[in-house]
Amino acid sequence: MTNTTSTTAERGHLAGRREWTAFVVLLLPLLLVSMDVSVLFFAIPAIDRDLAPSATQQLWIFDVYAFALAGLLITMGALGDRIGRRRLLLLGAFAFSAASVAAAYATSPGMLIAARAVLGIGGATLMPSTMGLVRNMFRDERQRSRAIGIWSGAMAGGIALGSVLSGVMLEHFWWGSVFLINVPAMVLLLGLVPVLVPEYKDPNPGRFDFLSVPLSMGAVLPVVHGVKESAAHGLDVSRALIVVAGLLVGLLFVRRQRGRGDAMISRELFRDRGFGAGIGLNALASFAMMGSSFFTTQYLQSVLGMSTMEAALWSLAPSLAVGAAAPTATAIAQRTGRVRVICAGFLIAAAGFSVLALTGTDSLVLLLAGCAVMSCGIVTVMALVSDLALSTAPPHRASSAASLLETGQEFGGAMGMALLGAVATAVYTADMPGAAPTDARKTLAGAVATGDDSLIAAGRDAFVHSMRYASVAGSALLLVGAALTVVLLRRRSAVADRSELALTS
Repeated sequence: MTNTTSTTAERGHLAGRREWTAFVVLLLPLLLVSMDVSVLFFAIPAIDRDLAPSATQQLWIFDVYAFALAGLLITMGALGDRIGRRRLLLLGAFAFSAASVAAAYATSPGMLIAARAVLGIGGATLMPSTMGLVRNMFRDERQRSRAIGIWSGAMAGGIALGSVLSGVMLEHFWWGSVFLINVPAMVLLLGLVPVLVPEYKDPNPGRFDFLSVPLSMGAVLPVVHGVKESAAHGLDVSRALIVVAGLLVGLLFVRRQRGRGDAMISRELFRDRGFGAGIGLNALASFAMMGSSFFTTQYLQSVLGMSTMEAALWSLAPSLAVGAAAPTATAIAQRTGRVRVICAGFLIAAAGFSVLALTGTDSLVLLLAGCAVMSCGIVTVMALVSDLALSTAPPHRASSAASLLETGQEFGGAMGMALLGAVATAVYTADMPGAAPTDARKTLAGAVATGDDSLIAAGRDAFVHSMRYASVAGSALLLVGAALTVVLLRRRSAVADRSELALTS
C-alpha cells in the first residue's frame, strides 16, 4: 500500500480558522528555539563581567544548549508519539519558561550552564511536537505544504532575529533580559494550546525503549561535537576518535531499532523512499546554509570592519527575501510537482554561492545579494523536502518523523561548518606569508589582532580568496544535490504528482 492512497484520503478535510490560529501560536516555540541558538552573541561580554566564567565554562554556556537539543530530538519525537504531542509540547514549554527565568537570574557559571541545558531539553520537546502537530492539523495536502513553507521561513529567520534582538535588549537592560524574552511567549503558548490544539498520539504505541535513549544520544552527541570542534580547531586524532566512537554507537542504535517491534525509530517510516530521501536532501541543504555562515559573518566583521551589532543588522537583509521564498515555492510545487521545484531550489542556491565567489574585499552588496539568493534556494529545498518526508510518514509517527528531519539537519549543519570551514582555512593558511605570526596564519581575526596594517591587508585578501574556494565547493555540492533529487525522487514522485495535479485541477 503506497502513501499516495493515504494522502489522497486526507484531501477534503480542510483546516479552518481555528487550525490556522493554532498554527500561528505554534510558530512561537519555533522562533524561540531557533533564536536561542544565537541569543548569546552579544551577551557574553556582560556575562564575563558578572559571572567570570573560565574559558571552558564559557564554551559550555554557548554549546550545551545545542548539544542537549541535538542529542534528545529523537527521544522526544518518540515520546511525543506515545504520550501525546500536545502534552509533550506543554511540558516542554513549562520547562523552557522555568529554565529561561533561571538563566536570566543565574548567579554562577554552573547555574547558567545548567539552565541552558534545560533550555536545550525543552527545545528538543518543542520542535518535533510542533511539527508533528502541524502534520496532524493540516490533513489537506495543499494546506499542509503551505503551512510547512511558512514554518521553514520562520525557522530560517529566527536565528538572525535572535542575535539582533539580543543586541537591542542589551542596549537597555542587563544580560539576563535576553532570556526573559522567552517567558511571555511561552505563557501565551501554555494558555492557548489547550484551547486551540487537539491532542494527537499513536493509539498503539507499544513500550518505550529506554535503552535506546542513551544509545541515540551516544550516537548523535559525539559526532556533532567532534565535527564542530574540528571546524573550530582543526581535525586531530582525538577529535577523529570522538566522531568514530559516535558512529560505532550509531551502528548499535540502528541494529537495535531493526530488531524491535516497539523501536524508537519505526521501520514503518522508511517504507516510502521519499522519507529517507527527504532527510538526506534536508541535511544537504543545512550543510550549505551553515557552511556559508562560517565565512559570511567573518567577512562582515573582519573584512569590512563592522561592529557585531552592525553585522547582525546587515545579516537580516537576506531574511526579507527568505520569508517569501518558502510559501511561494510550495505554491509553485502544487502546480508543477515537488521534484522540479526542489531541483530549482538547489540550482538557485548554487547560483547564490557562485555570486559569493565573486566577492572582493569591499563587496557588501554582492555579499548580501549572494546570501539572499542562496538562502531563498535552500529554504525552498528545506520546505519542500520537509513536507515530502512528513507527508509520507504515517500520522501516528509524525513526531518521530519530524525529529529525524531535525536531527539530520543538525548533522548537516555541523558537517557544513567543518568541511567548508576546512577548505577556507586551508586556502587562507596557504596564502598568508610564512613569516606571519601563528595566530595570524590561522585566522583573519588573528591577523587583525596584530595591528599590523600590511598583515591585516594580506589577511583580508587571503580570507576573500579562501571564501571563493569554499563558495565554489558549496556550489558544486548543491549541483550534486539537484542531481540526487532527480535520481532519488523522480521515479517515486511520478505517480503521486500526477495524482495531486489531477486532484487540484
